[in-house]
Amino acid sequence: MREWFVLISEGAVLLIDSIAMAVIVLATLQACGACLRALGHPPSGHERRAIWLRYARWLVAGLTFQLAADIIETSTTDGWDAIARMAAVAAIRTALNWFLDRDLSDVRERDLA
Repeated sequence: MREWFVLISEGAVLLIDSIAMAVIVLATLQACGACLRALGHPPSGHERRAIWLRYARWLVAGLTFQLAADIIETSTTDGWDAIARMAAVAAIRTALNWFLDRDLSDVRERDLA
């Protein structure tokens, strides 16, 4: 029974990490394209902020997917070393997600003011 659980979990982790990678890669390509288009004419502060916000939203989504994969992976991990390593990675991803989300909230509040 445990073998099936581990096998299904590994597949789920691989799928979710693949989704996270696709989200982050596509968002990065979109942001690079927007920056290259902006080279043609100097963008206003509003346009630069829009590029950053769009990119940051996608990064938050990608980090959230990665954190979900870490949580699933932790459920099948044996040994405290592996759990500690995954906990450190999860903590770093959570901190990045928190800072990005805070920056997005700050920008939204400034835009509404």
